[in-house]
Amino acid sequence: MKEGIIEALKQVSQKVGIDIKGAQIQLDYPENPDHGDFSTNLAMAHAKSLKMAPKVLAEKLITELQNIVAKNSSGSNSALNFIDSITVAGPGFINFKIKDQAIAKQILEAAKKGSDYGKKVGGKNPAAGAVPQNVLVEHTDPNAFKAFHIGHLMANAIGESLSRLVEFSGAKTTRICYPSDIGLHIAKSIWAMKKHVAEIPIDSAPIQMKTEFLGRMYVEGTQAYDAAALTVPSGPAKAEIDALNEVIYKKSDAGVNAFYEKGKAWSMEHFELLYKRLGTKFDDYLYESQMASVGLEIVKKASKSSLRFWKKNVFEESEGAIVFKGEQYGLHTRVFINSHSLPTYEGKEVGLNVTKFKKYPNTDRSIIITANEQNDYFKVLLKALSLLDENIATKTRHIGHGMLRFASGKMSSRTGKVITAEALISDIRELVQTKIADRKFSKEEADVLADIIAIGAIKYTILRQSVGSDVVFDSSASISFEGDSGPYLQYSAVRAGAVLEKAKQEGIGGAKNLSALDTVAENLPEKVSLLEKLITRFPDIAERACAEYAPQHVANYLINLAGAFNSFYAQQQVVDAKDPLSPYYVTLTQVFRQTMINGLWLLGIKVPERM
Repeated sequence: MKEGIIEALKQVSQKVGIDIKGAQIQLDYPENPDHGDFSTNLAMAHAKSLKMAPKVLAEKLITELQNIVAKNSSGSNSALNFIDSITVAGPGFINFKIKDQAIAKQILEAAKKGSDYGKKVGGKNPAAGAVPQNVLVEHTDPNAFKAFHIGHLMANAIGESLSRLVEFSGAKTTRICYPSDIGLHIAKSIWAMKKHVAEIPIDSAPIQMKTEFLGRMYVEGTQAYDAAALTVPSGPAKAEIDALNEVIYKKSDAGVNAFYEKGKAWSMEHFELLYKRLGTKFDDYLYESQMASVGLEIVKKASKSSLRFWKKNVFEESEGAIVFKGEQYGLHTRVFINSHSLPTYEGKEVGLNVTKFKKYPNTDRSIIITANEQNDYFKVLLKALSLLDENIATKTRHIGHGMLRFASGKMSSRTGKVITAEALISDIRELVQTKIADRKFSKEEADVLADIIAIGAIKYTILRQSVGSDVVFDSSASISFEGDSGPYLQYSAVRAGAVLEKAKQEGIGGAKNLSALDTVAENLPEKVSLLEKLITRFPDIAERACAEYAPQHVANYLINLAGAFNSFYAQQQVVDAKDPLSPYYVTLTQVFRQTMINGLWLLGIKVPERM
């Protein structure tokens, strides 16, 4: 319907003298449903250029639109037979009211699509032009030997949701993780490990014990390094750790390598367990250690001293290091190879991005999700990449996310006060278990349910905000079964499932097959509710969320959708063998549940069987 109205608006625009010139016609949903089902500001946007009052132009457009509707009713092939009325409102908005029967039929069409409802394959995206067909999404990127903290959890929630939105749009989506498995943080950990050899957990110890040990070693090494750096001359710990960092990079000591391999294996095993719990499965891992030599070679060849190897000078030598002078581009200078001839994080990032496009040559878009703290860093990196390979820079999009905050303020892994993802999930899980304690679940069912609800609560709290905003986490509000929360959405879907089970027991069919839908279509309501109207918006909401990389559109939509269903449920008896409309209401409930399941899937949130 939306596409039909937009096409009609293009036709009538030409008749009244509006020059569209390929611009997108904006068709929105009015905030107040009483104003209609669709609204456009077309008249207001072009009135000035035509030297006409917006309302006057709106009336002209409406007259032309009504002519199309009239022709349709007299047998033309126009596709506007679903329009009930077209009116002008406010300073010049044009509002469209859709026929109730047409909306009810849309519900039946959604029922036919089942679990595919809302999915899109190729085509045009109104907010972004052609939809990319091959997309890389890099996110989470944890650090070996360090805790998987709530910052990683936030990146994972956003990255997984964006991956699913892109996948839902019909693109081939490749999830990439770039773990940091080399660098000073590892040297600090191994330096401390060498001092606590007797305390290293045995191979058969639980993985949590192993990673907790690594966490303590990192904190001890960091504190020793920082303390030594403050003295003049600097203390021995700093020099020892710096030297150890080079040894790890060059793999020149078998004993040190053993510590390194053990710690890395523990970290990766732990991360995989967390990914499974969070519902993420990466398609590829590109490790920082693998990118070091690649980035080193590229940066050296593109530096001033090696111009014969590269098409242009991108980097310069400075005090024994190789840097990118960003000031000439309104940015700042960053070091890509340090004075010890080792690639910095920036240098390795060059290797990573070149490797991505070499490994996946058909990539249309490469999305990278990190914290906002790296926004300026990525501006420099992408500028440098644009000079190395314009194709990579043009197709790469960095998305910075905010911080997850608590009353104690910003987290810090350097002070040992890091809040781990597991600790947060565990705390919320305990609150959920208390909340469902009187609901007569078996212990096994309660354990599984508590995990699903806790993770859903955390993810929803993160994703309901715009990606770049900070999130203040309120534990009690996050697990509420009423209002603006993940569990409220899950509970609404579960409630719909219970209604469908009751309908099944009483033999009242819904949209189980096409023949059942034909029967349902024989009895449609004269008036539809807000629930039907919101359901028909889901494909558009999913498309917009993907185009804008904005999961919050889905989260906010689902809250309104759940509210509409619960209002409908409170006012309408769905299962009633005496009511000829009951099969339609059952179908509507089924489509609502499927829409909720699909929408929550886009947010990475599971729907339990019971709550």
